[in-house]
Amino acid sequence: MARVVVIGGHGKVALHLARILSGRGDEVTAVIRNPDHAADVVAAGATPVLADVENLSGEQLAEVLRGQDAVVWSAGAGGGNPDRTYAVDRDAAIRSMDGAEAAGVRRYVMVSYLGSRTDHGVPPDNSFYAYAEAKAAADQHLRGTALDWTILGPGTLTLAPGTGRVEVSPTPTAHAVSREDVAAVAAAALADPTTVRRTIPFNNGPTPIAEAITTH
Repeated sequence: MARVVVIGGHGKVALHLARILSGRGDEVTAVIRNPDHAADVVAAGATPVLADVENLSGEQLAEVLRGQDAVVWSAGAGGGNPDRTYAVDRDAAIRSMDGAEAAGVRRYVMVSYLGSRTDHGVPPDNSFYAYAEAKAAADQHLRGTALDWTILGPGTLTLAPGTGRVEVSPTPTAHAVSREDVAAVAAAALADPTTVRRTIPFNNGPTPIAEAITTH
């Protein structure tokens, strides 16, 4: 059994992840900002913890994370407001990494997106620019930590039922992946030490997830 804390615990990927992890016997803590979301988190098999990560310091985040075995970052500002996108997707994410290091929680899985990189090529006048910049900065910071990190790079997210199969590639044949399968990839990565210190770009595809993400 592992103790896993999911930041952004009421998101669609996060709720799927809580169901998967709790179903295999892990102890899941879901960090949420809105107390109205607690019932959904409990129904997914997780224990809710109320904390506004946007406004917590690294030291305060360390207290939230202390005693866990792994962190999954699945939070996001949701777009629309560049300042808040930077505050959550970059600054709070980076503080959570620093908090994890301070708390002695070495395993960290970041849910990013396919194509996240510092040379993302998104023009500044594009509405996606702030998100691309924020995620690139957060991912880059994570790579520079001493954490046992994995960065997940799914493509366009859908609400389709999970297939349990993906294609791991910077240029996968499919252009989208179900949120349920993103959660399944995160769960599989947590259980697979070959995913440590790797970036995994993927979309739905032909290969069973556990086989697709591992290295031999």
